[in-house]
Amino acid sequence: MKPVPYNICKRNVKYAILLLILLFLYVFVSAFSYVNAVSKDISESVFRLHVIANSDEKEDQELKLKVRDAVLLFMNDIAKDATNKEEAIQIANAHMDEFKQIALDTIHENGYDYSVTIKIGNFSFPTKTYGDISLPSGYYDALRIEIGEAKGKNWWCVMFPPLCFVDVSSGIVPEESKETIKNDLGQEEFTLISNQDDSGIHFKFKLIELFQNVKITTAKN
Repeated sequence: MKPVPYNICKRNVKYAILLLILLFLYVFVSAFSYVNAVSKDISESVFRLHVIANSDEKEDQELKLKVRDAVLLFMNDIAKDATNKEEAIQIANAHMDEFKQIALDTIHENGYDYSVTIKIGNFSFPTKTYGDISLPSGYYDALRIEIGEAKGKNWWCVMFPPLCFVDVSSGIVPEESKETIKNDLGQEEFTLISNQDDSGIHFKFKLIELFQNVKITTAKN
């Protein structure tokens, strides 16, 4: 049996490498497209709250939570009939002055004179779990409240559907909140955020985290 000529072996190795590169690119593009589609669907279904404390001092962190509670009570009252994210944002936009005043009143009632900056925008969020619902890191529309110098730790939650008051220790999200999310998401997306016990779903979730974290890091640099 004649040995395969060196040139032919070299050519076959090149073809094999090329095929591996093409396969890698195909998998990467497919994964990237999947992540973009799923992340977009999830982010378009929720409206979040982001409160930043003046500092990491204990008193400032406690004040942050008091501002959070006051704002959420107001939001839950005015948006109790909202059926989707767009309605919730419209309601919040129409009451920006009230949100700011509520935050300022809470701050003053607790003996501080910090300023408050409040705005609605699209901001980066880390992965967060609310009971048995997990939202992957990514960019989400949110109401952001910055207290004073806004150099303290953040507090994140979901204003719509209302997940902010979920008893995390019980690990249960109210069924009405789940139904609201489910109605706005496809089956794939809802399964992804609500079924982390499945190894395949968990892998997909981690894949989204990886791509989104790279995206967030790149945007900050």
